Amino acid sequence: MILQILVGFAIAFFGFVLQTSVAGVNRKIIGRLQKRYGPRWYQEFLDIFKLLSKRSVSHGWIFDFGVIMALGGIIATAMFMPLTNTWLAFPGYDNFFIFVYLLAVGMLGMAMSASGSGNPYASIGVMRALTTMLAYEVPFMIVILTIINLTHNSSVSGIAEVQQAIGNNWFLIALPLGGIVAVLALMGMLGKKPFETYIAPAEIASGPMVEYGGKQLGMLFIMHEITVFIEVSLFVHLFLGGATNIFIFLIKYFAVYTIVNLISNVNGRFKIDQVVKFFYKWPLILAVTQAIIAIYFGWVI
Repeated sequence: MILQILVGFAIAFFGFVLQTSVAGVNRKIIGRLQKRYGPRWYQEFLDIFKLLSKRSVSHGWIFDFGVIMALGGIIATAMFMPLTNTWLAFPGYDNFFIFVYLLAVGMLGMAMSASGSGNPYASIGVMRALTTMLAYEVPFMIVILTIINLTHNSSVSGIAEVQQAIGNNWFLIALPLGGIVAVLALMGMLGKKPFETYIAPAEIASGPMVEYGGKQLGMLFIMHEITVFIEVSLFVHLFLGGATNIFIFLIKYFAVYTIVNLISNVNGRFKIDQVVKFFYKWPLILAVTQAIIAIYFGWVI
């Protein structure tokens, strides 16, 4: 059990290093596309370490405890993430619904901390984040429940193995309507444009992050990087057939994050009401249509 816990922490640390590196490389790519030199690929590491070395201002124990709760919840979630079919800390416990519940712990910790700051911009950002989450999770969960119904399996690695067993017939392709919904939902999860309404720096001064600085902001940056690792990894396993070795996983991971980032950088930002209307319109219609076709008519390419 102790060995499994250590392996879980190693996976969480690997996720942080991987995502921070990939995010740094993407900043360089976007810079070159915009005819800028761009920052160094390891600049995000320097930013985080610099923040962790600084002093921070406290707004009370709820403000401080919420940051610890958020980071701890996300690290606990990452510990259950399989990297490949065999690289996982807790075999048999990589159930999709475990990730749903544990991710909520981190998000609620962040909401509690930001609300405890007393800054109205932080509270507005939290409300926008929770509203956005409610918007994209409904169509996304319909697609995931469709996949679980088809595979009779709710294990993340198990769903990946099913796709590999049928000749790498990824659900992104086999369920094309659901794949479109999943990509849109992933952009909402990552807070990419046009769904970055909860940050909206021009409107609400960076939203939930407005009162953070020093060590607390550094911890939240770490939390963010690990959260992105979890969400992109889930997409890779559930819709791209996972990976039989770590090199395939890294290639798929980099491709997914880079493509989503490129799409984000050519879009504007929706208003919060537009986000909700959008997800409850086309993605929801596509998700329900895909579920009906796949379950009742048996259409799986």
